[in-house]
Amino acid sequence: MTERLLNALRAERERLSLTQADLAERVGVSRKTINTIENLVFSPSALLALKIARNLDKRVEDLFWISGEE
Repeated sequence: MTERLLNALRAERERLSLTQADLAERVGVSRKTINTIENLVFSPSALLALKIARNLDKRVEDLFWISGEE
């Protein structure tokens, strides 16, 4: 079984009424980077995952998890 990094980024971002561009600006990346993370095309670095979590006032493990752990 191949493990994947899954996330609740889109749901949490939308719950806070943030656009991809809003979140991207807050964490210092492009809107496309946020889009590729949300669509499971790109897995963020630990540093970026921490920045995203901090800006959404969440723990990293609340936003990101390995498939099979949900």
